[in-house]
Amino acid sequence: MAGTAFTRQVGNLPADVTSFVGRRHELAEIRRLLSVSRLVTLTGVGGVGKTRLALRAAFEQHRAFDEVWLADLSGLDDPALVGQTVAATVGLRDQTTGSTVRALSEFLSTRRTLLVLDNCEHLLDAVATLADTLLRGIPELRILTTSRQSLGIMGERVMRVAPLPVPESDGARTLKALERYDAVTLFTERAAAVLPGFTLDDGNREAVATLCRRLDGIPLAIELAAVRLRTLSVDGLVERLDDRYRWLTGGSRTAVPRQRTLHALIDWSFQLLSPAERTLWTRMSIFPGHFDLEAAEAVCSGDGIAREDVLDLLDAVVDKSLLLREEHAGDVRYRMLETLREFARTREPGPDERRALARRHRDFYLRLTGQAAAEWFGPRQVSWFGRLRQEQANLRAALEFCLREPGEAAIGLRMATDLHRPHWLPNSLFIQGRHWIGHMLDADPDRTAARAQGLCTTAWLAFTQGDAAAGEPLLEQARDLARELDDPVSLSQVCLVSGKAAHNRGDFEQAVPLLEEAVTLLTAVGDGFAVATALLALADATGCLGDRARAGELFEQGLALSADRDESWCRAWTLAIFAIHLWRQGDNERATAAAREGLLLGRAFDDRLSLATAVEVLAWILSAEGHHTKAARMLGAADAIARTVGVSTLRMGRYVEQHEECVAALENQLGAKRLARAMQQGGRLTLEEAVAEALGAEPSSEEAEATASAASPLTARELEIAELISQGLSNKEIAAALVVAQRTAEGHVEHILAKLGYTSRAQIAAWMTAQKAEQDGT
Repeated sequence: MAGTAFTRQVGNLPADVTSFVGRRHELAEIRRLLSVSRLVTLTGVGGVGKTRLALRAAFEQHRAFDEVWLADLSGLDDPALVGQTVAATVGLRDQTTGSTVRALSEFLSTRRTLLVLDNCEHLLDAVATLADTLLRGIPELRILTTSRQSLGIMGERVMRVAPLPVPESDGARTLKALERYDAVTLFTERAAAVLPGFTLDDGNREAVATLCRRLDGIPLAIELAAVRLRTLSVDGLVERLDDRYRWLTGGSRTAVPRQRTLHALIDWSFQLLSPAERTLWTRMSIFPGHFDLEAAEAVCSGDGIAREDVLDLLDAVVDKSLLLREEHAGDVRYRMLETLREFARTREPGPDERRALARRHRDFYLRLTGQAAAEWFGPRQVSWFGRLRQEQANLRAALEFCLREPGEAAIGLRMATDLHRPHWLPNSLFIQGRHWIGHMLDADPDRTAARAQGLCTTAWLAFTQGDAAAGEPLLEQARDLARELDDPVSLSQVCLVSGKAAHNRGDFEQAVPLLEEAVTLLTAVGDGFAVATALLALADATGCLGDRARAGELFEQGLALSADRDESWCRAWTLAIFAIHLWRQGDNERATAAAREGLLLGRAFDDRLSLATAVEVLAWILSAEGHHTKAARMLGAADAIARTVGVSTLRMGRYVEQHEECVAALENQLGAKRLARAMQQGGRLTLEEAVAEALGAEPSSEEAEATASAASPLTARELEIAELISQGLSNKEIAAALVVAQRTAEGHVEHILAKLGYTSRAQIAAWMTAQKAEQDGT
């Protein structure tokens, strides 16, 4: 399950969250624990339902938080990437050169956040360190984790997730009594999904009760058993389960009964597969995350499985509930539950076969990244961007294989370098890109053109982050090696990165000749993407030196090149910077059109810095045209967007002066309080709302009313409750007035106290009185 935000997108929750059975007591206990502790860990055996329970708890709690995020760590093997994975999940890009954890702390510190970290058991130390650091620095943060073992840090509350309640062997057997057991309810629901019309009745109640008891109430085991109703009766299921137990007692006597039960059920399902289905299923465990049909055909076929048979075999495995079918951005993908994946890996052949399978997995993703790099500057750009984003877990596994296996680092270097343009760069994954390329360079010291290009690429990433101290020596090494090899591709890239480095540090006199030479060299080697990026930097540097006519020609040349190749990412950036150029010339109409077109293109890549730049220049234009409140809102929105990549608009290089001039002009027109209020309103917009408003949409009347007193940190609902508190209403009376549960009203009051830093209702009442007085004064 990829990183998922619940905020304002409740409908996007996984289906198994909304179709939830029982466990009201456990959910209530999670709520209680989260109210008294900022770190709660759900522990329990695999298959017991920890993930589903955590997701349901998050679903029910989402209104108590500004944001709720889910980070699934099951496909992550490298502890060093835990912080970056969580940062990417919450929408923070690693734009900065500093600590990812520090940037994450700063990013989350402005929000009341619930962070769900799922499947932590194999990364305990890294997750514990991250959780401890975040909790120390973010008072409003709550963390809910799932793990087979507690994190073991101060303040953690652990809740062991027990199996679902099951009927006792000598207990009541009436239908009404059985229906009170969650295990029976779950089996009945899943059975009805498999066998339409199935109901719990007098004829099957004894068998259902026995089955649920024998399965120890483990949700995954119950669901696997229910699938067998396609071919067996409930009585037949019980009989087969008895056979499986007799077989099992001769196996692992040391395993706890609950683990033996789940193992038996999975093994039973495994034994019911055909030989070809078994082979395919065990091979598919090589994928650490979700995957598509193309990957399964390439990696899992051969040695007895024809490529054209993979689809039918895969369909059969999905039908038997041993593989999940999911849709991601309209694409069908498949995923194996971690518990099932662990079992499948125990059924694999020896280490040599496993290594061969891992190599086929690596080879497939090597071809994929190579194709993405080759086609990046063209019409498939958006498609490749989305595809590689979905494949992050598989890309990590392929790169880890290259580091782990002797003699594979050279291939890993090629793969990590190929990922620069279609993945590291547009996703602002600069730290990850430097991490992987750096490791490959260390592992493969051969002096090749691939090494020169890898050095040049990681230098580019360092300069993009503003880390010249690291970038300069890398660039020097790349330059020496490119000259030694006399490789035209490497030499052209060195020239480009040298020019971009000079441009980034504001040395435009040096940047212009370097970038002009780069355009010539890159054109000669046919690198359209690099030509477009060189033209953008050259146009901006030329304009900053005062030759605005020539700069305009260069901007247009870059836009024409992008248009000829039908690409969007370079064009979005070129339009954003071109808009600044046009604004400086006083051509607000063309500047507005350019910035808005850049917004539309950049939105497809979720390119936060490009979007922030476009929104920022639109704020300057609005200010110049007298739309002061709108301009202030856009300044606030631009800053909020930029902070999601760890950058403030106050630190956006040479644009600081223009930003500060705009702020000063708006403060002169609006006054400090109104300016701060409008910027705060803009900062609270979602990305979609900010882009829509920047494109010309008016704020909704509901939003305008909700932010009428936006100098406060409270939501519209919290302001409503604060008003009722100021009128002297109790929590019970507030609940009645708003038609909500008393506990919900109490939760809102607690949040209001926390946000305002108060300890009493009287302080809230006094604060509301002051707010009204301030509004009356304005």
